[in-house]
Amino acid sequence: MSQAQLEIQLIAAIVAAACALPGVFLVLRGMAMMSDAISHTVLLGIVLAFFVTGSLNSPLLLVGAALTGVLTVTLTELLTRTNLVKEDAAIGLVFPALFSLAVILISRFAGDVHLDTDSVLLGEVAFAPFNRLKMFGLDFGPEALFMTGGILLINVLFISIFYKELKLATFDAALAAALGFLPGVIHYGLMTIVSVTAVGAFDVVGSVLVVALMIAPPAAAYLLTDRLSHMLYLSVAIGVASAIGGYWVAHWLDASIAGSMATMTGGAFLLAYLFSPSRGLIAMARQRTHQRIEFAETMLTIHIANHTGSPEAEQENAIVSLDEHLNWSPAFTSQVVYQAKREGLVTEQNGLLALTEDGRKRANQTFTAS
Repeated sequence: MSQAQLEIQLIAAIVAAACALPGVFLVLRGMAMMSDAISHTVLLGIVLAFFVTGSLNSPLLLVGAALTGVLTVTLTELLTRTNLVKEDAAIGLVFPALFSLAVILISRFAGDVHLDTDSVLLGEVAFAPFNRLKMFGLDFGPEALFMTGGILLINVLFISIFYKELKLATFDAALAAALGFLPGVIHYGLMTIVSVTAVGAFDVVGSVLVVALMIAPPAAAYLLTDRLSHMLYLSVAIGVASAIGGYWVAHWLDASIAGSMATMTGGAFLLAYLFSPSRGLIAMARQRTHQRIEFAETMLTIHIANHTGSPEAEQENAIVSLDEHLNWSPAFTSQVVYQAKREGLVTEQNGLLALTEDGRKRANQTFTAS
């Protein structure tokens, strides 16, 4: 593995971790699409800051982008509070307006400058190792490594310092306000670091991958755990694994690195969506099947209990005629009877079913509850 390959993977992993941390709170707050809006509208802040400074390397570009991100959130919330439009519609109004204004300004006044929408949207992490940080005649490594590392440090510090406040404001904003935690300030602080994270990753991976890394890993982690601290760790792990895995997929296929990484985040979410032990599609299907069988077993015990006492009545407990009496298919009847025998609810003798002590308890509990 070459040094450039190692640097690309390291930068991508840091970006993934930096995006995943604030992304957890966006997912929990139901504001996933806000990351898409901010990652595009901050372009306006970059353009305006460039017009003021005349330099693409000025730190004011980051400040302008962060302020534009906060402006996006503010305008969205102002529209939402009117109760004339919902939040998703407000995002759909603010995001295209600010982004299209940035595109117009670029095409009109910055056509001869290396500041274009393709570089912002798509990015190219493979070029990151070429921009080196050199001081005192020494090469300290790619500039992107230090920039994204600094953003990751800011995100870690913000979440660590305000962890309790973020947790309370995310799950119960009214209680947070009653306790004096100023959820509005916490909210705008979170949106500020989302903006800083988005613009910091522009040059490296582009806004499309920023959205993928900010939403897909936290969404996958949300399906795997109910604890916020575990969700943060899992989000970072899934994001880093997706970034590194996506790089090698792109290397193997000779395809877009950013596209491969975004695809890997989608693949990680799909795996969690299907195989999560508690919330996965397969687990939920098994749970529904189990509940259906359990309900059918209860119905079977009630049927047998109602037809016990005389030889004529007990004939209705014959296995061969159960499907007709209970309106079940023969295959489902066989499955329910097998499971009821296995759990010790019924016994079979000469093709007739009878309740065990546990079976009578199940039937009596149902009668008592009703």
